[in-house]
Amino acid sequence: MAIPTHSPYVIVGAGIHGLSTAYHLALRLKATGKGDGRDIVILDKSGICSGATGIACGVIRNNYYQPAMRELMAHSVRIWESDPETYSYHPVGYMQISCESMREDVRSIYEQQQAIDYESTFIEGAKASSDYMKTLFSDWRAEGITSVLHEKPGGYANNSKAMYGLAGKAEALGVRIISGIEVTSLSSDNSGAITSVNTDRGNIACDYAVIAAGPWVRRFWEMLELPMEVSIRNPESGALAEGIPMWIYWSLQEGTLGVDPTLQVTNDGHMPPVIHVDTDAPLYSDDDGRLITDKMWGIYYKPDFHFGGVQGGAAPFIVDKAATEVSVDPYGPASPEFIVGPEFAEMWVSALAHCQERFSGTLPKFKREPSGGIGAFTPDSFPVFDNMRENCFVLADSNHGYKMIGVGDLVARTICGESQSLLRPFRFSRYEEGDLHPVSNSPFPWS
Repeated sequence: MAIPTHSPYVIVGAGIHGLSTAYHLALRLKATGKGDGRDIVILDKSGICSGATGIACGVIRNNYYQPAMRELMAHSVRIWESDPETYSYHPVGYMQISCESMREDVRSIYEQQQAIDYESTFIEGAKASSDYMKTLFSDWRAEGITSVLHEKPGGYANNSKAMYGLAGKAEALGVRIISGIEVTSLSSDNSGAITSVNTDRGNIACDYAVIAAGPWVRRFWEMLELPMEVSIRNPESGALAEGIPMWIYWSLQEGTLGVDPTLQVTNDGHMPPVIHVDTDAPLYSDDDGRLITDKMWGIYYKPDFHFGGVQGGAAPFIVDKAATEVSVDPYGPASPEFIVGPEFAEMWVSALAHCQERFSGTLPKFKREPSGGIGAFTPDSFPVFDNMRENCFVLADSNHGYKMIGVGDLVARTICGESQSLLRPFRFSRYEEGDLHPVSNSPFPWS
């Protein structure tokens, strides 16, 4: 495809956020008479969903302790539900299964879901929780569980198939997607407005730029000369903590058990909800019985024909600076060990067996292939969605990305001059203002 010398809107990144923003912006431009999809170009150094989006587990959920995240997710779930066939969306639901230390948090989630008419069921107490789970899985045996939150909407989408469907919708409106092109710099005028997006195949003058680069966001943050350290105000004391790193890199622990996906069906033979378990019960190796951890741990999993087995993950871990600067592309097939730590397989499969007897003895079937990847997290592990120049919007999802298909719709409306209250809690200025999201007791950093 020929490289244009000018495009009114240039979007960097052909993952979930770039594609969703392009598609919804094309819709808004047409609806408002301000243009159409031909005014939009997406640039990607590799191709459609070739980065984090392409190996995401694809879970769609509303299970957040933070009200702003919950409302944003409800908006996204509605978009997934609007075209399930094109989005390869499976509305099987989602279950948060938790130990006592999380019961109050999860009850709060349930109560607030009811307040926004998000359908869910909440079960409390160890026996009631066990009985409820056994109505779905007769071999359920997880220990230390005292609550179950069963979200009826949500589920998962087949990652790459969904993104090619979304790309097709955008291209049908005239959006151009250019692959194999790398952005090298951004030019701006004296006011700071972006004037062109410069690439290894030529410069593209633009009126508006959108950065949707996933875990490569730090590189563009530097191009925009934004602060690499921030100050965060304590909302209670007002004290200001300075010198906090803007970006923290976590290794996302995900993988696939190479079994027939129908191994994980419900008692009545149906495809089950996505299962997420957080517990402080000791976890022992299903291989040799030794103690893996006596600290709180969490996993999630689902049967998935796209992955060819039972796919899911566990809590990530922080990687040091040296690990994030390796020359190997963390999303390439040459580096699966870099993507998934050597202990992950035993921990995750043992956790599956802890929850359901059917997974005992399946460790040899764990598939050694790229999954998970590296995530660029913000200081509070929640997204930054904000105009960082007068004509440059940055989507830094802090690894909440795939499920948030609706963010592109909100960004498109913002670009067209429509204020979006759902995005306000994710402005960059919240750190210094001390307008922070509440923190739950979950072992996962994004909760």
